[in-house]
Amino acid sequence: MEPVTLTTDRLVLRAVGPADTDAVYAAAQDPDIQRWTTIPSPYLPEHARSFTEQMVPDGWAESSLFTFGVFLPGGELAGMLALTMRSLGMAEIGFWATKEHRGRGYVTEAALAASRWAFTAMSVDRVEWRAEVGNHASRAVAERAGFTVEGTLRSAINNKGVRRDCWVGSLLPSDLGLPSAAPYLPARG
Repeated sequence: MEPVTLTTDRLVLRAVGPADTDAVYAAAQDPDIQRWTTIPSPYLPEHARSFTEQMVPDGWAESSLFTFGVFLPGGELAGMLALTMRSLGMAEIGFWATKEHRGRGYVTEAALAASRWAFTAMSVDRVEWRAEVGNHASRAVAERAGFTVEGTLRSAINNKGVRRDCWVGSLLPSDLGLPSAAPYLPARG
């Protein structure tokens, strides 16, 4: 699939490319991003080049990983968001915000826009969020975006060779007032 661009009131979400390599590299030097995400640490220039020149375009071409840079209208990188297709109708969302743009709701806004796109354009019926237990900033974004935190999964994330527990949550089309692509039969107590 060709990359798409999404817009919100305050943001432009688009695939990053070679012109964004320096901005991605600079943002990824933040110790919090390296600590709480699975990006390499230390994050080297070749990691940023591989990400913007190979990983992002390959993910879009294979319709397996939809990565969006979260940009302000002036072109400044405010964060990163990706939807990884995990199974039929299910995508996992991941995101981070640049240090200087945290706390402004940009990633929450981006997560809602990307999820809405996945539900309406990609026939996704569940967007799943996972974050290592203790990543309160990620959990706050997910909760503000309307995700239901469903619990804790033991040893469910491998971050830099260490198995870690994670929180898991979901957003369904109905949470945003949208129809599902497939029928949904909730459990009855």
